[in-house]
Amino acid sequence: MEFKFGGSEYNQKTVLGHPSGLFVLFFTEMWERFSYYGMRALLVLFLTASIMENGWEWARQDAAVLYGWYIGLVYITPIIGGFIADKLLGYRNAVVLGALIMTLGHASMALEGFTENFFYLGLVLLILGNGLFKPNISSMVGQLYKTDDKEKDAGYTIFYMGINAGAFLGILLCGYIGEKVGWHYGFGLAGVFMFFGMLQFYFAQKIFGKIGLKPKAKDDYVDDRTIKGEVEDASGKVIIDDEEEDDIKPEIPGNVKADRILVISIFAFFTIFFWWAFEQAGGSMTIFAADYTDRDLVGDGALTFKIINTIITIVPLMVITWVLFMLFRQIFGRYAKSNIFLGISFAIIWTIVIWMLYREFSADTAEVPASWFSVLNSLFIILFAPVFSKIWESRFNPSGPMKFGIGLILVGVGFAALSYGAMAIPDGAETAAVSMVWLILAYLFHTLGELCVSPVGLSYVSKLSPPKLVGLMFGIWFLANFIAGVVGGYTGGAIDSISEEYGLSVFFLIFTIIPAFMGLVMIMINKFMIKKMHGIK
Repeated sequence: MEFKFGGSEYNQKTVLGHPSGLFVLFFTEMWERFSYYGMRALLVLFLTASIMENGWEWARQDAAVLYGWYIGLVYITPIIGGFIADKLLGYRNAVVLGALIMTLGHASMALEGFTENFFYLGLVLLILGNGLFKPNISSMVGQLYKTDDKEKDAGYTIFYMGINAGAFLGILLCGYIGEKVGWHYGFGLAGVFMFFGMLQFYFAQKIFGKIGLKPKAKDDYVDDRTIKGEVEDASGKVIIDDEEEDDIKPEIPGNVKADRILVISIFAFFTIFFWWAFEQAGGSMTIFAADYTDRDLVGDGALTFKIINTIITIVPLMVITWVLFMLFRQIFGRYAKSNIFLGISFAIIWTIVIWMLYREFSADTAEVPASWFSVLNSLFIILFAPVFSKIWESRFNPSGPMKFGIGLILVGVGFAALSYGAMAIPDGAETAAVSMVWLILAYLFHTLGELCVSPVGLSYVSKLSPPKLVGLMFGIWFLANFIAGVVGGYTGGAIDSISEEYGLSVFFLIFTIIPAFMGLVMIMINKFMIKKMHGIK
């Protein structure tokens, strides 16, 4: 018997038309992103907070540099983690081990009050755990589907929504508790949900059949509920040899390979400038939110914020909870332990949300947490992703290089809004109180830029890479992201020195001019890039 989807018999049961295993991965990834973005939202705020506020009172420059190195290393370790999974552990063991290491990392950061060594140990564990977890759970998503058609693309879209749901809730709740209750509680909360994500994956992993097993164990594993004729190519992608044995693709000419590698290299170079600017969200933009933005609201303004905050919190959580119940209906009988741990995590999250909203509505005024603005990225993605998806499917769909160029220009426009908003701030000022609208506009344009760049990045690396060089090409891509994170940390750390001599407006103008210029260059070489892709769209 040949099944429609990869994995076991229970994985053939569908939720929203997709295999149940997709949603096991969805919730695992959601809680991992909850923990990652929850901690990320607090990192610079905690480091720069005063001793009276139980922070470490670091200089902004030092905090931004540490943040940059953390972001950079988070991008580079998946190269090693993917290799370890391919050769030794298998995807499933790598995901579980990575999740466990990250749980210990969050727990270690929650103990920073005892000794600062726990804080640094926590960061190291988070970087290492992410390297094992991140590339391998994404690889498992692709293996749930037998063909590279629209159904598989839709599966990745659902998985991507899990990423954003986790980021949204993590920033919202860990940020709130970290700022309002205590930093170590925020760090600890991130670890709690990483732990629940690991448990629900561990106890449901048999739903994947042979998918993600140890490399040596794959041939020996027998399960009559698993797809027959299922094998993997060198990159780990599942192919079905029952019907496609004779479908051998012709060898790609050497000059075509060279041209496509050149295109990947150009994309990788330009992506440095996008993420260099975009990742200021957790650095200089967080500092701007904390120290230069008027976040105190009273009267109608406070009530309006509370209502908006309630809606954007409750509605997505209700949708995700509905998906949870649909998954329960399909696999609870077979994977009860996994579903129970997942159910407990949702009971906790609902309790925290209700407590947070009750606490806010009980107060006469409202102070918007500095970390709250980072939520806007995930919120805008949820709102605008369907719109962009329709555009990409229409006759107005621009080429990959054109999308990339537009994305770079948009991230520059976002910083132009911040630069304009900061014009009234005196040179060298440590604090100010400008309108929140500038940060909101910045996050809006940055998200629109991300939605333009996202379809180009990893997708084009996958399409353009010669089969034997896929791993190397992805390595080059992640190396570019590493460079962007580290350089962005050092550049963001110059916020005080630049604003003291030239003004905060000029500081943000740097992040306006450079990405926008690079975007225009990418648009100018659009035809050259298309020619060198040799038919790949």
